Parts: sequence; structure tokens; C-alpha cells
Amino acid sequence: MNHLNVNPLQVETTINPRSSQGDCAEVLADIYQDDVNISIWQRTLSSELLHAAERILKLKYAFRFSASVTPKDVFDSLNTALGANTESAVISADIAEIVAMFCCLFDLQQVGLRLTTLDRAMCPKFHVDRVPCRLATTYSGIATEWLLHEDVDRAKLGIGIPGKSDEESGVYNDPSQVHQLTAGDIALLKGESWLGNEGCGLVHRSPNLVNPNKRLLLTLDFN
Repeated sequence: MNHLNVNPLQVETTINPRSSQGDCAEVLADIYQDDVNISIWQRTLSSELLHAAERILKLKYAFRFSASVTPKDVFDSLNTALGANTESAVISADIAEIVAMFCCLFDLQQVGLRLTTLDRAMCPKFHVDRVPCRLATTYSGIATEWLLHEDVDRAKLGIGIPGKSDEESGVYNDPSQVHQLTAGDIALLKGESWLGNEGCGLVHRSPNLVNPNKRLLLTLDFN
């Protein structure tokens, strides 16, 4: 992906964001468009990556790795944390490529990385992130759910309607409005801190996990 010499904190957005989706990595650069608040690379994982993710879920029941990393050091750090075996090397190599891509796209020297196994919804209610932009991808298991800007009643997000689920609160009107990423997809979620995007951050939530379902989730954030 070509480097884009643009500071995301200097980009203003319109008030009616949309999604951008495609089957090549270049679609991620659409996050710089004013009217896009989620760009999704609809990626198909190789059988090798799928096997590695499933093995990690089986062997690392409560794994959580969180660190500031660079494209140069992420492989060694993550591979060591995962156990320095065949499966960990496969996942670590893929994540190192994603980190390099993220740093290139946003002109970053390092990023905040979190790789975790989950057996319950980490953020079960629809919400927005108060960050410029977050990368999220699920290697195994069901993936992140999200809503189009036009389908959200933002007054009813999170604590806006205490004691009620999203389905009861009216944050959206119809179950068909809930979109979901697929395992392997790489998504850039534009947040509230992207200049000009206040009130337009991508609304999303963690999927509901019913035992014995688990997921292996990677997120990247600006440092």
C-alpha cells in the first residue's frame, strides 16, 4: 500500500459517514475520505493462519498481550509471548505485516497492540471509541458488530439508556441494521477523536459469545 502523507488529525469529515469495503488492502486508505467512518478489507485467511489461530485458542485459554510495538520488534515480542512455536510464528508474521501497514498508512513509528483470547463480549453494548482510528481483526470466532451512521440514535448509546440492552433501548430500530465483520476481515474504525468526526465515530460492539465459543482478537491503536 502506498504511503499517504496525511495527518488523520487534520482531516475533517462530513456529518453522514458511510462504509467502504473491498477485497484488497488498498480499500483501507478510504478511511481518509471525509464521508467514510469504517473501511473494511474483506480478507480470506489461509488454512495455515486458520489452523494457527485455532491452536492458540485451544492452548492459550486466557491469553492477553498488550504492548507498544514497532514494525521491527513486533514479531519477536509477540512470538515469544505466544510460545515461540510453529503456530505462534505464523500469527506473529501476519500481525507484523499488519502493524507495518498500519504504521505506513498513518505515518506512525509505533502502535499500541493488543492480542487477546475472549470467551465473553468485551464491550457488549454499542459504543464509539474516543480515538482517532482503531484497527480490528478477528482471527478465529465471530467478529465485531457495527451500525451505519444513519441507523443510530446516538442519544441512546451506552449509558444514555441505563439498564436496557441495545435491543430494548432504541439505539437502532431493526435487527437487520446490525452489520458484522467476518473472521479475517481487517477493519479501520474511525473514532470520535479524528478531527471533524465528533458525533460520527463508528458505532460498534463486541459480539455475544455463547459457551464454548471463543475468539482471537487483534486491535491496533495510535500511541
